[in-house]
Amino acid sequence: MSNDLLSNIAIENVIQSKMRGRVTYQGFVSSQVAVNFSYSKLFNDPSGKGYQRPIDKKRCKDFANYLSKGEEALYTPILLNAAGHWEFHAYDNLRPNYGRLICKKKATLMDGQHRLGGIEEYIKETDTTLNVPFLAFHFLDEDEEIKLFDVINTKAKGIGTSLSRYLNRGNDEISWIATNLILKSESPFFSKGTLIGKRTKEKNITLQNLYNIVKYLTKKSELDGLSKEKKLNIALFYFNLIKELFPEEWEDSKDYKITHITCLYGLAIAGNKILNDNYLAKSQQVDSVKIANILVNLKEIDWSSNGDLKYIKGLPGANMLASDILNCLKN
Repeated sequence: MSNDLLSNIAIENVIQSKMRGRVTYQGFVSSQVAVNFSYSKLFNDPSGKGYQRPIDKKRCKDFANYLSKGEEALYTPILLNAAGHWEFHAYDNLRPNYGRLICKKKATLMDGQHRLGGIEEYIKETDTTLNVPFLAFHFLDEDEEIKLFDVINTKAKGIGTSLSRYLNRGNDEISWIATNLILKSESPFFSKGTLIGKRTKEKNITLQNLYNIVKYLTKKSELDGLSKEKKLNIALFYFNLIKELFPEEWEDSKDYKITHITCLYGLAIAGNKILNDNYLAKSQQVDSVKIANILVNLKEIDWSSNGDLKYIKGLPGANMLASDILNCLKN
């Protein structure tokens, strides 16, 4: 893509400052300007100095959907390299760092291509204008630009899905249930779950794992329509029952696999059918006595790490285990 502009762009109310000795510009532009005053150097650029991945349309669409939430949809500045093509003019000598920025050529976009893609889609769909924040370096050479891009995309660590679920527990029912399965002292996962996704020997079940467990336990069933509090109580009842049936196995994750993620997923997938088959719609409860009697048959399963379950892994393994559990409970 060419870095030529059809005509110079003037951006008002810009702050000029320095970062590690490099001149930078900070300000806001209208969304219509934002989608036109920069370009991405794709990895297959003929210059050999490209580095950006091709744009992912789904990520742009997701960001456009995020923007549709209105005032709560905040976002961070896009990061640019003006490569010496932008000129700053202070409004007066009393405030030499505050003024007008003249953009003579397009800047290269180092961070924010999916945000800009989403903004472009959003303004087309809604015919509105957004205020887009930016931070631009006056000049970085091509090697510095690539190095900074690499640092942004490899050194910065994302918060991870578990912490994201925790932060969204107020808006997402399953996140709320999963969080409470870790935080409640009466939960069998109380001493085994980690909220931030960092596993230890003792806490080997992440919040994201529990999010999936709750989903498998309740999806496409009558339980799905219950309040989050009722879903939580049913999940507590089901897994506490399993813990009571296998107290030694539950506490020893080295010699037994029952609390390994694949097995927990298998128990949740099987639990979906067990709970659904014994759900009392009138009282919005499960038949706890009947389920307790059914689960006694789980004693036939060998949960040892070196037994039949030694090599099961992932969701295919969890589905196989769920089938074995349901067959075992029929006997």
